[in-house]
Amino acid sequence: MFITGAVAYFCTNIVVPSLIPLMPLITLTSDIGQKDYLAGAIKGQLLQAVPGCTLVDISHELTPFNYPRAAYLCRNAIKNFPDFTFHIVLVNLFENRFDHLLLAFHNQQYILCADNGLLTMIAEGKPELVIGLPMDKTVTRNALHITRVFGKSIQAIANGQSIHTIGIPDIEIVEKNPLRPLLGENWMEGQIIFIDHFENVVINITREAFEEQRKGRRFTIAFKRDEVIEKISETYADVPEGEKLALFNAAGYLEIAINKGNAAGLLGLQGYAEKQSAHLQNRLFYQTIRIFFE
Repeated sequence: MFITGAVAYFCTNIVVPSLIPLMPLITLTSDIGQKDYLAGAIKGQLLQAVPGCTLVDISHELTPFNYPRAAYLCRNAIKNFPDFTFHIVLVNLFENRFDHLLLAFHNQQYILCADNGLLTMIAEGKPELVIGLPMDKTVTRNALHITRVFGKSIQAIANGQSIHTIGIPDIEIVEKNPLRPLLGENWMEGQIIFIDHFENVVINITREAFEEQRKGRRFTIAFKRDEVIEKISETYADVPEGEKLALFNAAGYLEIAINKGNAAGLLGLQGYAEKQSAHLQNRLFYQTIRIFFE
């Protein structure tokens, strides 16, 4: 495999095991919401295309156009599923015109998504194998048609067909780099990539990256104009109710929280968005967290 600019070329000499369950496990992640019929219709299409499959919702409430948030959620959900699970990601489907979809095999998992750069963000680099799934040019390209293409491919693999024969090998794909922290000799800076249901704020700094940069030194986590945290807690209960804290969450990412409180709202923090209006950019929100070492 080799890289040219923003396009990756993937070879097809990867051996993909054929031990696929006859009744595949399929997860669904999307930005379509739950307010209309579409999430249910997508499931109906998959149940027709892949009879006997098991469907698991990860989320349908992703923020449109927010690639870092989608990548964080997908990456950390996918790694908890059994090998050979199929993960359908319906995010930013129509940001660009395209004539194919993508089917990847990476870390013993199948990922199906649009060719919009999200795949390389989820995989944090180059997937082991990617093929293109051609779109029927005579059919209207909507979420249901895309679902049918994915479902047909999943059923073919479940029937024993080689992944190399159901699509376009050596496909050129759009590539986006995962959002990584900035590093200096005595500091590191992370972006807010996710705000969870409890308004806890997740930063794109993993425990591994933190410890590697820390090198055993003391540290100060700084945000807003004058908010600081000088230790890592194990649980929310480590501080009194209403007090702020920092910990590494179940996915291993740095999190800013308030014990029984709303960290994002009370601290004026906002998640990273790739496309923001000038109005939002000028508001007093703080999207970065800095850690100083001494």
